[in-house]
Amino acid sequence: MSDAENPEEDYLQTFVEQIKFTGQVWGLSSPEDGWAYCVSDNGEETDVILFWSSEELAKVHQNDEWKDHIPTPVDLDTFIDHWLQGMDGDGVLAGPNWDINLVGLELTARELADEILHQEDDSES
Repeated sequence: MSDAENPEEDYLQTFVEQIKFTGQVWGLSSPEDGWAYCVSDNGEETDVILFWSSEELAKVHQNDEWKDHIPTPVDLDTFIDHWLQGMDGDGVLAGPNWDINLVGLELTARELADEILHQEDDSES
């Protein structure tokens, strides 16, 4: 079920489905610069850390300012229990499965955790 008017929702659904299947979330990291992030488009001075559901999707973004970043996996349990909790405390947003043009949803850590946990509930029904 695709929403042609809001592909970002499709990116989120794909993200959640794939990370549940693989048990991993991918980001781009660099020892010098940390994790790949963008400044939010919401008008506030908020960072958005980008995450992808596969190494291949992360690699697509390994260019320009992130050419020295390395696709790095994070275990799903660690992502939920540590990353998202820390991001929530820091007020940092999550950008799941942004496309090559850096278009995608900006979610609070709680919103993303709810999406992941909701997907778990749906798959057990």
